[in-house]
Amino acid sequence: MSRIPTPATVADAPVASQDLLNGVQKSLGTVPNLFRIVSNSPAALEGYLGLHGALGRGQLDAATRERIALAVAELNGCDYCLAAHTYIGQNAAKLSGAEIAANRRGGSTDAKADVAVTFAADIVRQRGQVSEESLAAVKAAGYSDAEIVEIVAHVALNTLTNYVNEVLGTEVDFPRVDALAA
Repeated sequence: MSRIPTPATVADAPVASQDLLNGVQKSLGTVPNLFRIVSNSPAALEGYLGLHGALGRGQLDAATRERIALAVAELNGCDYCLAAHTYIGQNAAKLSGAEIAANRRGGSTDAKADVAVTFAADIVRQRGQVSEESLAAVKAAGYSDAEIVEIVAHVALNTLTNYVNEVLGTEVDFPRVDALAA
């Protein structure tokens, strides 16, 4: 059970959030609990959806975005985001089980994506204080300056949702995922 109310329907959300939630419904065919709990603050929902939408139009492909989300969720211990991004990774980004497992460990089975996911994991572990070597590795793998900024932004976006879900106890409404062995 969540620690603050999760509006049961779009109509139960604050009026200023309802159009935004209707957009989520139209886009996804459902309104996951994350969006409904964030809708308690129309400003936070608008900000989250704005950044999410802008980054979706960025240079990183959907598979790499999901890989990063999985690594960040695992490192931050967010059960909700692990479940959601495992589902999205499998069904939308078409990531294999082996790839999802590698992502959750902070890497990838794809050589170029491995560098991006490793860098994202390093950002989380080092709280942004990454080494020159870490940044140089991403550049050497062929990531542009714009893509590097987007990797950082995806870490921030996913950390936001991880923290929201953990602080508020968002009920998981995706198929549950078991924690990785330490």
